[in-house]
Amino acid sequence: MSTNENTVMGILPVNKPKGWTSFDVVAKLRGVMKIKRLGHAGTLDPMATGVLPVFVGKATKACDILPDTKKIYTAGFRLGVSTDTLDITGRVIRENADKVTADRLERIRQQFVGEITQLPPMYSAVKVDGKRLYQLAREGKTVQRTPRKCIVHSIEIISYDDRIREGEMTISCEKGTYVRTIIDDMGNALGTGAVMTSLVRTYSAGFDIAQCLTMEQIEQICKQGRISDVIMSVEKAFEMYGGIRLDRRLTELYKNGVKLYRSQLKEEQQGDIFRVFGSDGSFLGLGTFKNEMLCSVKNFY
Repeated sequence: MSTNENTVMGILPVNKPKGWTSFDVVAKLRGVMKIKRLGHAGTLDPMATGVLPVFVGKATKACDILPDTKKIYTAGFRLGVSTDTLDITGRVIRENADKVTADRLERIRQQFVGEITQLPPMYSAVKVDGKRLYQLAREGKTVQRTPRKCIVHSIEIISYDDRIREGEMTISCEKGTYVRTIIDDMGNALGTGAVMTSLVRTYSAGFDIAQCLTMEQIEQICKQGRISDVIMSVEKAFEMYGGIRLDRRLTELYKNGVKLYRSQLKEEQQGDIFRVFGSDGSFLGLGTFKNEMLCSVKNFY
């Protein structure tokens, strides 16, 4: 374990470059930051860019308990063509020359907002019988998939040129939603087919794209020895929870694994999960009450 791994902990919001897998980003950062213990939240396809929160050091323990599951995307689309990957990089399997007006597109859009059902695309990381769908797809296989429910908060058509049948839309949704499947399903509902031509994730896990650094920026910052200056506290991912601050004596007890009675705490909070802070203001982790006792959910010290 490197020295950095013992001292650096937090979240580094990365603007993933096009053509890189999410794993590529983490692998590169391990070398640049000299830290092995890295993880990421919310996988992005190679053709996609945008927000990829990278978790550093002990903060990797937060990857599977993030409370903010909302994602926001800006997606380019083209009507009149369908591919095997549901995006522009795939093999064309159908084409259609029918015209589609902006009004008709707007009416179709509304059908895909709310709780909807999606069939996971063959080119995805979903596992069937222990094997990733994209691995089977590359072998030329198509297998039975189980439709999944997902939540789409909103779809807005931000531009559309009916002469070339291309445009852009913004989609706000919960995790587990496939944007290219939404576009493909909209194309099927229109009778023309459709593919995704670009994808930018502008929000994920509480982080906005304006907060993200490029790989080039991160590499330069590491060369300057300033990586700790840009890594955000892991607490940032849990800001929606209330907080409990312990005094010095209770801090030591809590850190030693002692469960504290609710009556010992000076402040009362509403909710099921809380951020727990030490007497010096440091973020210790997440806690919850069980039988009137404060128990640890996840520690970060």
